[in-house]
Amino acid sequence: MCAHCQLTGARPGFGNRISHSHRRTSRRFDPNIQQKRYWLPGEGRYVRLTLSARAIRTVDTIGVEAAVARIRARGVKV
Repeated sequence: MCAHCQLTGARPGFGNRISHSHRRTSRRFDPNIQQKRYWLPGEGRYVRLTLSARAIRTVDTIGVEAAVARIRARGVKV
């Protein structure tokens, strides 16, 4: 599963892992990505969205119809 949120566009961040001896190696900070299935009443079907934990709370606040409209406005096929 790609570490990418469909609603917020959150992607991995990159940085350095620093050891005790202060040697640096690269690492990634992945967002907390979950797959969640929502019922879309306007289309009479379920949609499976790949969302970050923060985006799941956003969908709970604004509703699934508005969230899918925002995802489609970003150009992502749902």
